[in-house]
Amino acid sequence: MCGIAGLYHLQTAKPVEDARVRAMTDMIAHRGPDGSGVWTGPGVGLGHRRLSIIDLAGGAQPMASADGQAMLSYNGEVYNYRAVRAELEALGRAFRTSSDSEVIVEAWRQWGPDCLSRLNGMFAFAIHDRERGCLFLARDRLGVKPLFYAELSDGSVAFGSELKALLAHPLLRRSPDFSAVDDYLGLGYVPDDTSIVAGVNKLPAGHYLLLRRGAPLPRPVQWWDVSFADRAKGSRAALEEELVGIMRAAVTDRMVSDVPLGAFLSGGVDSSAVVALMAEASRQAVKTCSIGFDHPDFDETRYAAAIAERFATDHRTRIVSADDHGLVDTLVAAFDEPFADASALPTYRVAELARETVTVALSGDGADEAFAGYRRLTFFQAEERVRGLLPLGFRRGLFGTLGRVYPKLDRAPQMLRAKSTLEGLGRSSEEAYALAVGVTGPALRRRLYTDRAVRELQGHRAEDRYIAAMRAAPARDALDRAQYADLKIWLPGDILTKVDRTSMAVGLEAREPLLDYRLVEFAARLPVRMRVRGTTGKWLLKQAMRRYLPDDILFRRKMGFVTPISAWFRGPLAEEARRIARASSLVETGWFDPAALDAVVAEHQAGRFDHGRLLWQLMMLDRSLGRLFGTGR
Repeated sequence: MCGIAGLYHLQTAKPVEDARVRAMTDMIAHRGPDGSGVWTGPGVGLGHRRLSIIDLAGGAQPMASADGQAMLSYNGEVYNYRAVRAELEALGRAFRTSSDSEVIVEAWRQWGPDCLSRLNGMFAFAIHDRERGCLFLARDRLGVKPLFYAELSDGSVAFGSELKALLAHPLLRRSPDFSAVDDYLGLGYVPDDTSIVAGVNKLPAGHYLLLRRGAPLPRPVQWWDVSFADRAKGSRAALEEELVGIMRAAVTDRMVSDVPLGAFLSGGVDSSAVVALMAEASRQAVKTCSIGFDHPDFDETRYAAAIAERFATDHRTRIVSADDHGLVDTLVAAFDEPFADASALPTYRVAELARETVTVALSGDGADEAFAGYRRLTFFQAEERVRGLLPLGFRRGLFGTLGRVYPKLDRAPQMLRAKSTLEGLGRSSEEAYALAVGVTGPALRRRLYTDRAVRELQGHRAEDRYIAAMRAAPARDALDRAQYADLKIWLPGDILTKVDRTSMAVGLEAREPLLDYRLVEFAARLPVRMRVRGTTGKWLLKQAMRRYLPDDILFRRKMGFVTPISAWFRGPLAEEARRIARASSLVETGWFDPAALDAVVAEHQAGRFDHGRLLWQLMMLDRSLGRLFGTGR
């Protein structure tokens, strides 16, 4: 696990200064505290920061191929590197180290871009190949590891693991992209292929860029996709066995490490399943850690403790305050771009705890996307049955009208909060899910924007990204399409960004066995009834894990990391909320109406509406804009 950065001149081989590349890598030193390296050649420079995990003595980078023609800078882990190495050795390739880094560069020399399909892992890397005359940038299938890039005014392309690496280059023009701001407010994060800084992009998950001198900057090429178009055949028992076999292989593959290794354990289904399989494969007690909260409504430590006892793990728990908002500026610095998922606060804390005893930690992330574990997906599936009974025109007239007149009851019991359900039944499947997965809807965003902002958006709408992904999905039904969009948009934009930035901020490598591409492809082929039954998501996964885990873990209500942000803006952050409307970076942009912002704050603090999530979004956006563009305080 590491950080990478570099420069490549597209038109002429201008010299690249070591100091320039080193300044970029220094900005991401937290990703690689164990070492650094810079290599430059005509028109190219590669930089690297290393967190030593495998082959501690021999894995330094940038790393040259055996024939000296290619140079690699790489962030991530390839879990099947030994098998790929054996295949390359059979083809006559020689190796000088025991690292997975050397396997990547030799695989490139042997197969070119086709090497990617042979790699099972999480990675973002750059390879300069002198013989082929190109720079090759690639990212793993699901986007576990990030890669930003931008074309600069001198004709060079700058790239790096985090936005701050690019910001170290003086030619990067810092100007905010308001369409990314709308995406952020609509979705809660800046999506995976764009950036808050105009002109900067993220290489999408499962894509590569092949840059050649004398040619313009090309469009990314997709090298992997997941299809929901096929259905697995076989009995439930056979599918369970296949599932457990893939999970077992995914976990054991990710236990290869030359440094201390452990796991995050929340006591939920996914992290408990990972720990169970780790314990099965390990001769020593698995090191596990959990974060608890000093408020009983948010604390899950008793479930984690039960799993730790069941599998005799070396377990550590730390209780933190539910009012842990003091981390805000730390998170703003770690994420660069605005990020509104407040569970980043406890995720940072659990990564911090794990780093005290291990350098690598396995997590349970990914199963909710692959196996339809989110409640919004089970609700969507239930709504879809109703949508299938009536034509859209009839539903729009009936349920749309009911949804408009039904009151918004934020504080009422769940059964009485039917407004969003009625509105969803009056929409197309894609529109309904795009709004369900979002944070701040189009009407409320429009209320906040000035006329200038609306003009600059030119019809852009955050939800359209989800709608387009669902309509283009290789899928059979609506649940397939919703999961496909989640895997392409929500997973890399929110979940994986959160885990990468928080773990890397403390120098910890996080690995996600439930995002092994073999497991994701298997889940995508499952019949719908094997994923969702009634209100139960991840149905087959839960049945398969009954051999390891008790029902009170498998079938309890999902909690996740919860933070009391609504209460914060009526209490310790009340003044911060008022400042947002009157003296913030948001107001200085000219995109936000101060009177509308002030009204939102007043409504929330008076208890008329719950705008807690919106106020959190606005605060994080304000802090990020100020840090990136020097506006506001």
